[in-house]
Amino acid sequence: MIITKTKEEIELMRESALVVSKTLGMIAKEVKPGVTSLYLDKLAEEYIRDQGAIPGFLGLYDFPNTLCMSPNAQVVHGIPNDTPLQEGDIISIDCGAIKNGFYGDHAYTFAVGEIAPEIEKLLKITKESLYVGIRELKIGKRSGDVGYAIQKYCEGHGYGVVRELVGHGLGRTMHEDPEMPNYGSRGRGKKFIEGMTVAIEPMINLGTRRIEQLNDGWTILTADRKASAHFEHDVAIVDGKPELLSTFAYIYEALGIESDEEVEFRKEALVL
Repeated sequence: MIITKTKEEIELMRESALVVSKTLGMIAKEVKPGVTSLYLDKLAEEYIRDQGAIPGFLGLYDFPNTLCMSPNAQVVHGIPNDTPLQEGDIISIDCGAIKNGFYGDHAYTFAVGEIAPEIEKLLKITKESLYVGIRELKIGKRSGDVGYAIQKYCEGHGYGVVRELVGHGLGRTMHEDPEMPNYGSRGRGKKFIEGMTVAIEPMINLGTRRIEQLNDGWTILTADRKASAHFEHDVAIVDGKPELLSTFAYIYEALGIESDEEVEFRKEALVL
């Protein structure tokens, strides 16, 4: 059952999402060769608590850390460790926070220094596919429309679209209805309704779509060990259309990137 939110609850969810957005922005300044994912994880936990929020992943389903840190061929759910990041790596950083009783949950894949052109293109196309999917999140559409749009866009560039892991509804719990696959058929799946809130998160592989899980019970990686990218936003349907609750603006500010990609999904300009 889809749990709709009032406009007041959506504003509370926006606060939760922005805690995550600001955390990722803070982390963006620290992602560089020689830094460990465990160090970044500790920074994130301290920062989230300083914002009057609670780390959303820590202890969830017994996950041991604040951030899911997934470098290179790891798709999602990587556990932070003491291995230093290296020049040319990429790393998906997925973060969650609880504030006002609601979850925020979104992710960004960072380049560590200079990366190979084919990896840079993978990140670009994956992030673009996120917005391709978000455009389909409106009254009269279904989850299959979002999945179809993402799948068509990414497979059109020759990439593998992960099937076993999907986006999801979001609210007072981390995972609500509906599931939001990154593949599908037009006109199929759950019908979208006013006030629904979801996390849309393409997980796209440079090679095969097939994945494997490590013995740690968490880490998912590509079967061919080629790179994978992951981008995620929290989105609500407000007045029949998609409205972003999260933002990459804090990341872009930290990295000196100019972008207008979020403008069409906001009623007013975001004030940093």
